[in-house]
This record gives sequence, structure tokens and C-alpha cells, in this order.
Amino acid sequence: MTTASPAAPMPRARPLGREDLGAALRAGMADFRRAPAFGLFFASVFSAIGIVICLQLVVWQSSYWVLPIAAGFPLVGPFLAVGLYEVSRRIGEGEPLDWAAVIGVPVRERSRQIPSMAFVTLFFYLVWVFMAHLIFALSFGLKPLTNITSSPALLLSPEGIFMLVAGTAVGGALAFLLFAVSVFSIPMLLDREIDVVTAMVASARAVLENRWTMILWAAVVAGASLVAMVPLFFGILAVFPVLGHASWHLYRRAFGAG
Repeated sequence: MTTASPAAPMPRARPLGREDLGAALRAGMADFRRAPAFGLFFASVFSAIGIVICLQLVVWQSSYWVLPIAAGFPLVGPFLAVGLYEVSRRIGEGEPLDWAAVIGVPVRERSRQIPSMAFVTLFFYLVWVFMAHLIFALSFGLKPLTNITSSPALLLSPEGIFMLVAGTAVGGALAFLLFAVSVFSIPMLLDREIDVVTAMVASARAVLENRWTMILWAAVVAGASLVAMVPLFFGILAVFPVLGHASWHLYRRAFGAG
């Protein structure tokens, strides 16, 4: 007769302050300068996906979907940043920065827990796209479908203002919920042997225990991502690598070694 091994204790985060955010950003910038090719590669993939999506929507004459999809697209950023986490991990551990090893992280992790987080992230993203469509329909009712990107004045109408307020509230709630369960869980899954549910709970608990610091961090990430997306996603080339590396260092400052 065998006995079940005891469950691993729930990881607990130490208190975080604004000085930790500054230190994480500085470390993220240092990692980007240390290995710029990796940062530019992953940022280029992220930027290219966004550009292709927008171009396809315009070609399919569905450009009214550009706004909700562009707003929700950064929700997939944490999973795409896994490669950057691996680069920062290797720099911290003094391991060689090998292209095959870094790019192969998703392949090596396919039998572990990180792919589960991909489905969680995708679920939140699809819910946001559905809710954006629903809010648009509720805002304009039975009126003829209008292309907002070619009629920006429509946003100043009562219906447009309602859509913006409701969309901001719903999108913000979904984004922060995903942020809470993923900001620490994804680097944690890369760093240690832990199941995805435990990692998500530990991440959400750490965010709640450091709510003001993490709200500030979420605002930094959201604001920088928004500014980076304005010039047709090209700003992502500079912002995405720094935020990705910084997120790893913030995780390490919160949870320490695995």
C-alpha cells in the first residue's frame, strides 16, 4: 500500500513596494540591452500578429472589429513573453543564451503546465471579443451597422459614449482578472514544479496582498502597451521586451528562487 505524497505548500509572496517596480524595470532594461536580439525577435512576432490581424479585418471589410481586437490583443502578451522569461532566467543563472533552447521553451513545456495557461489566456481573450461585440450591439441596437474607424464622430453620440464606458468597465475588469491570475503564475510555472491552479491562486493572492503596488504595475503595463500600439504596433518592439524581462524580475522579487 502506497501513501500519497503531501501536497506542495502554497507559494507565498513577500510584500512589494514601488521600489520593487523600479528595480524590476531597471533589471528588465538591463536584460534587453544584454540580449537585444531575443527581445526584438519576440516583440516582432507579437507586433506582426497584431498587424496581420488588423490588415485581415480591413481586407474582410470588418474593420469595425479592429478596436475591440486591438484593445484585447495585449491580453495574450503574458504567454508570448515566456521566451523573454527564459532569457532573463538564463542570464540570472549564468546559462548560455542559445536560440534553440530559448525558442524551444514552449515545445519543452508542452507536457507541463504552461500550455494550460495558454488556454486560460485565450479564454479571457475570446470572452473580451464576444463582450465587445455584445456591448456594440446593445449600444447601437437596430441601427445600421456603422464602421466606427471611418466615422469617429459616432463615438461622441450617446450610444458611442455608452459603448466606450461599458467597454472600458468590462474590458478593464477582464484584463485585471487575467492580470491577477497570470502575472506571477506564468513565470512561476517556468521556474518551478507546480500545477497551474496552484500557480494561479498564488498569483492572485500575491496581487491581492500587494494590491496597490500591483494596480500601479498593471497601469504601467497597460499604459506602455497602449502607447506602443498607437503607431501600428511598432512601438511594441521597444516596450514588449522591457516589460517581459521586468515581469520576470518582479516575480523573482516577489517569490524568490523556486
